[in-house]
Amino acid sequence: MANDITFSIRTTRFDEDYAPAENSRVTTNFANLARGDGRQRNLRSALEMMHRRFHDLAVQDDAERDRYRLELDIVSVELRFADSADDGHIPVIEVLDVHIVDTVTGIRHHGVVGNNFSSYLRDYDFSVVLPAANADAATFTVPEDFGDLHGKLFQHFVDSAAYRERFPESPVICISVSTSRTYRRTGVVHPVLGHEYAQDATSLTDDYFAKMGLRARYFMPRGSVAPLAFYHRGDALDELADLQLIGTVATMETFQKIYRPEIYNAIASAGEVYRPSLDAADFVRTGIEYDREERSRLAVTQGRFAEEHFVTPHRRALEEWSADFGAVLR
Repeated sequence: MANDITFSIRTTRFDEDYAPAENSRVTTNFANLARGDGRQRNLRSALEMMHRRFHDLAVQDDAERDRYRLELDIVSVELRFADSADDGHIPVIEVLDVHIVDTVTGIRHHGVVGNNFSSYLRDYDFSVVLPAANADAATFTVPEDFGDLHGKLFQHFVDSAAYRERFPESPVICISVSTSRTYRRTGVVHPVLGHEYAQDATSLTDDYFAKMGLRARYFMPRGSVAPLAFYHRGDALDELADLQLIGTVATMETFQKIYRPEIYNAIASAGEVYRPSLDAADFVRTGIEYDREERSRLAVTQGRFAEEHFVTPHRRALEEWSADFGAVLR
């Protein structure tokens, strides 16, 4: 394939001593927690919440609630054009990878990669391209090719040798449900993920992730107060082991309680029909510092960074690669 693209991966342990690297994406949830005077307290509290939630869901084989230990790594993905004249690698994606350590047997189980998915190009699409398309539009407009390049690059990464050499299974991306949609229970109850919900209509996020080759299912695990959205390839949710699913729920529900307490730390639990709202007043804050306004501002900054350092200077190569990749998919 002309202008082929390769990937490299580096990892950073996410623990109470974590500090964002200079080239780390600053809008990621983990980077947001790790800044300021209370950074170590924030990180320690978040990790403790994850461990408590993990043991709560794994109680059947963890009566003492201390058998397992979570180990989290930040996976930073960089992209390089194979025929590039320089040796530069362009940062594109960061996610969390989860491992579960059984302190009784000593076995270290590989969990799920994809937690806390973040992407420079997604920031560019949602914070630069979409606002520009609607600057003078009478009604909300989504460009026809919105998310095409991002979706192809993500699929290329997941199918790449760099990914397959490190991760045995496809990624699962777990995020908040949409505040613009209504959810209804289907009657299906998963042994780990809990009550399944169905959405009344697809969202822009659903369409964007579909271009990444991912489909959505919505579940509210036991002890949760709102469903989570799980984006995955094929039948990944049905193929993962219980401990892997528990690791993802414990990790991502914690971040959502911190980031969106109005939904995920609400006093009342979602019922048969549920419409999430960030305007709810009946919720409990976690006490962990998180700056949502800063995150929104930085998304624009990083979208502009992607435009300046990736999209604009490599536009022709990206267009050629995208056309070739699309031909392969067909």
